[in-house]
Amino acid sequence: MQALPFALLAIILYLGATTWQGLALVRRVSQRPILVRSLGLLALSCHVLVITSTIVEHGGLRLDLASSVVFASGVVVFLLLLVSLMLPLLNVSVALFPLAAASLLLIADMHDPVPGHGLTPGIALHAISSVLAFAVLIIAAGQAMLLGLQNQALRHHHTVGIVQALPPLTTMERALFKLIWGGLALLTLSIISGFLFVDNLFAQHLAHKTILSLAAWAIFSLLLAGHHWLGWRGLTAVRWTLGGFVLLLLAYFGSKFALEIIFQRS
Repeated sequence: MQALPFALLAIILYLGATTWQGLALVRRVSQRPILVRSLGLLALSCHVLVITSTIVEHGGLRLDLASSVVFASGVVVFLLLLVSLMLPLLNVSVALFPLAAASLLLIADMHDPVPGHGLTPGIALHAISSVLAFAVLIIAAGQAMLLGLQNQALRHHHTVGIVQALPPLTTMERALFKLIWGGLALLTLSIISGFLFVDNLFAQHLAHKTILSLAAWAIFSLLLAGHHWLGWRGLTAVRWTLGGFVLLLLAYFGSKFALEIIFQRS
């Protein structure tokens, strides 16, 4: 099955949903969550077809950088659409839908066949929990950026425009910390399963990933402790969330980028 037509259709749908939600944020059009979710779901359906035709091969998974980014972005969109039914997070699609669309441009790097990697149950648990942790925490990072904009606007007494379109500040913060709790739980499961099922997490090719993942875990844990005991919130929560996510991003994709792009090694 040719992946390119589905990738192009998914990109168009993602950008269409982004455009409407972006215009709604600046109050140019009315909020249409059903429309945005419907476009996002159609885009995700095409995204899944791209994944199944280019990444899932012979019972295994391609694990190169481009495949990992395309797969992770699909999981992010799925979780965003699902969690936005329970928490006021649909505005985060303005940041994450374009990223998902951009990730689909990477299928141009998937022409050469790459053998799929079969996964044992333990490794599968580690891989799934890692992807889910990344997905939840990138949604948290998007929510943190919106929260930062909202805080700055209110500090400067700007109460029109995007501030009017966002939920109340306390609602935004509650949603952020719920995401961080969920993401930290999944990251904890990922780290524990890694130590249990992955041979030598501190081997040369895994050491930086392990260290950065542990550092991200520590940052999110300290943030939640600071929030509970010291009342950390607002821009402090935003900075710690974004800092932890940057470390996690480097942990998950930094080595693949260095090896495959900089050093040209598979």
